Amino acid sequence: MDTNSVAARPVSYFPVSPVMLFPEALGDFSVYLWQGGDFVLYTKSGQKFTLKHRQVLHRNDVKEVYIQSSEKVQYEKYIEANLGKILLDESLPIEVRSNVFYEASTVVMQDVFDSKLPSGLRARHFNRLTDIVKNSIQFLASDNSLSAVAPFISHDYKTYTHCMHVFIYSVAVFQTYDMSDNEIFECGLGALLHDVGKAKIPRRILNKRGALTQSEREIIKEHPIHGVSMCAHLPMSQNTINCILFHHEKLDGTGYPAGLKSDNIPMPVRIISLADVYDALTTERPYAEGMDPYEALTLMRHDMRETLDMNVFKRFVAVLSGADMF
Repeated sequence: MDTNSVAARPVSYFPVSPVMLFPEALGDFSVYLWQGGDFVLYTKSGQKFTLKHRQVLHRNDVKEVYIQSSEKVQYEKYIEANLGKILLDESLPIEVRSNVFYEASTVVMQDVFDSKLPSGLRARHFNRLTDIVKNSIQFLASDNSLSAVAPFISHDYKTYTHCMHVFIYSVAVFQTYDMSDNEIFECGLGALLHDVGKAKIPRRILNKRGALTQSEREIIKEHPIHGVSMCAHLPMSQNTINCILFHHEKLDGTGYPAGLKSDNIPMPVRIISLADVYDALTTERPYAEGMDPYEALTLMRHDMRETLDMNVFKRFVAVLSGADMF
């Protein structure tokens, strides 16, 4: 194998599968092999990883290659740029594709929420999010995709992972309705961005342990309006805006910000609302332990039947059951 020795130095590496390196795709990171008790350089940063490179690894039964931890950000950008290709490559095990989808999407969502957003959601973040939605909808529509993604769903609540979960659940249910591809895209984007307005809520309130005061609850209830205002400068459809603005509306009219009732709440919004509640109940929060799925669904069925759409609930349960998620 044609490799060059690399002088030992105090650096760390992380393993990746060779199938995650695409012939002719340029990566701004170096690839290393573990040989003879040391890391050796295989391809340099800025060098195209060719089909011949992959064939050599396959012939030598190399199961893992390595990238320096200092170049992890460059690797994540490479995966994000090639995500569509990864998700539709049926030669890759669905578990591998699911892991890449979840991790790449979470990195983007974390970047969004970690950014300072005084003037709203930045166009570059918005473009990355639209790419995530476009690249993943077809994958999430495939058989067994939800059950393959399920093991990666975290039960430790963070706003950015919560948005990911609501997106995944919502798209799975959207697929059971007669929605066009464009509608699924627009509403999927709304699901992914439904809580973006929480970036404007003080963290001391979002992460507070114990009961919120009435004034703190009123501040949190402003997040749907904040979310829409943060996206006002972006090319966003009414379907997407509805999902961000109305996801806390309830069928009995007790929701916010508009107090909409029953049929005045668009169907995709009802789906997102239900997914939002389910994920909130099943993840650990500063003020409450997460419920197991059956316990959460039982609570929703018996205690929230006046506020949630029970026909959507039945489809939601069927989707979770089909993915063996409870």
